[in-house]
Amino acid sequence: MFGRKLRETWIALWFALATVAPACAAGPGASFKLDPKAPVFTSPDKTIQLEQYFKENKDGDWVFQFWTFDADHRHPSLLNPGEDDDVARYAAGFRFSPDSQWLVRMQKLGSGSQTLFLYRRKDNRFSAATRKPLGDLAWDYFFTTPTSKGMHRDPKNPYGLDHAFVALVKGMEENYAWMGEHWPDSRYVVVSLSFDMQGEDVKAPWIEDWHCVYDLKTGKFSVPPEFAEDNAKAVTYPKPK
Repeated sequence: MFGRKLRETWIALWFALATVAPACAAGPGASFKLDPKAPVFTSPDKTIQLEQYFKENKDGDWVFQFWTFDADHRHPSLLNPGEDDDVARYAAGFRFSPDSQWLVRMQKLGSGSQTLFLYRRKDNRFSAATRKPLGDLAWDYFFTTPTSKGMHRDPKNPYGLDHAFVALVKGMEENYAWMGEHWPDSRYVVVSLSFDMQGEDVKAPWIEDWHCVYDLKTGKFSVPPEFAEDNAKAVTYPKPK
């Protein structure tokens, strides 16, 4: 878990980056190397590819940069400028929308923790699309819903939750056809939320794979009626002692 001060700094940094143009440079510096184990992600229209580079810091930990290039591997653009050693410690997963205009980053934060970042395309570059990480906004929405009744976000916990895990539900690249949905092309992102109280003596419930939808057109979250049954099963109550 990151410290509270780091999280506040990270959110402030994300907000700042969301209001400026994406960083452009000659490309990864000499100190960064292409991660041979991380896949290269290519947009559906084949015009953008994303690569992950790393270097070792003074403590021996890896620090990652995520770079996009055009199809000819020109016009590099740094996706995560300004992130310090504690934020970009892990390689990430990425998914493009079918129209190649949106990009979701699935970023591991630590043991049992993950969040999402959302980027929007302009020309051949991507920049932050939301004022906070999409994962944080999803938690903010969850705690406005009736499902959150009896649950709490601990103010002493930098994320407010234990093992907070925000996942991108598979199928974004096909508009979630496997779920039986017939949504407009590249309109929605389906998000899954989980947190637990492992190892703690608590009476509050927690959730596992609670789903909601983010509308890329309106910038709002919602829970479609067809999610209600499965979401009810996502709530777990501690067994009485």
